[in-house]
Amino acid sequence: MEPFLLTAMYFAIAIVVILIGVAVFELITTKYKDWDEILAGNKAVALSISGKIIGISIILAFAIYHSFAVWETLVWGGIGVVLQMIGYLLFEAFTRKFSVEEQLHKGNLAVGIISFGVSVGLAFVIGASIT
Repeated sequence: MEPFLLTAMYFAIAIVVILIGVAVFELITTKYKDWDEILAGNKAVALSISGKIIGISIILAFAIYHSFAVWETLVWGGIGVVLQMIGYLLFEAFTRKFSVEEQLHKGNLAVGIISFGVSVGLAFVIGASIT
């Protein structure tokens, strides 16, 4: 029975952490509202958000796999999400020729793809480092 209970707990934790992570990313994004853009069909923003969701999920997978207790998963998952957000802010800061946020808002699919890649790529590095 214990494996089923742990699976249910980790699933619930994942849902909550992903929802919190996406909500915080929504607060970080100041030039547009993510879900309004997605409803309007903005594929660049959809790719960017998808990368963040997948990235958070990858980090949580590493945290679950390498933690001995549920509370460790929460701690490492939280640290991982914070690092993911820092990575996104650095990505925005280091693109001097344009604003990532503005380009996503304009629907620039190329920037959406790069944003997706940055989120997923960083997730693997962050996940490996928190183990």
